[in-house]
Amino acid sequence: MCLLLVSTAIALPSTRTTGPRGVAAATRTVKRDRQVLRFFANHAWLFADPRFSAEARRQVAAHRRSLRLAERFLSTHHRTVVRTKRRLVRRLAAAKPETASQTICRVFGPNCSDAIVVAYCESRLHTDARNGQYLGLFQMGVLARQLFGHGSTAEEQARAALHYFIASGRDWSPWSCRPR
Repeated sequence: MCLLLVSTAIALPSTRTTGPRGVAAATRTVKRDRQVLRFFANHAWLFADPRFSAEARRQVAAHRRSLRLAERFLSTHHRTVVRTKRRLVRRLAAAKPETASQTICRVFGPNCSDAIVVAYCESRLHTDARNGQYLGLFQMGVLARQLFGHGSTAEEQARAALHYFIASGRDWSPWSCRPR
């Protein structure tokens, strides 16, 4: 019988990369490391067999270390994203007179920060933004505008987006831009 496992040496440097690729790599590393650790938890006999015990212990230690690094990277990345999102929401909500972001906050209430992030990503908070059939703050398509309404003001567009948001189960799946 032969014990063959992929070394974690490849996974460790990938967690140092930043941006979407680093997050994706760290997520894959976490998944793989958990899978390997589950394997060893379900095959404890490998630790008792002298032919495999040294390699099994080495693999478990390496995957635990790799898992710890990847989870730490993801945690740090998440905190950074949340902090940046809060800063953006505060800055946009503080603008005068009532801006699109303040209107969105008034309309969306507790979902204000996520709605601003989506609208900023979709249209940079411009009510006259256009991308083919998609229009407005939330870049709603023809069918969505027919079902939920639309208008030329931030108020009308935010209300239409709120109705769409509620109809979709209070998630952001209809939009290509989603909050983290």
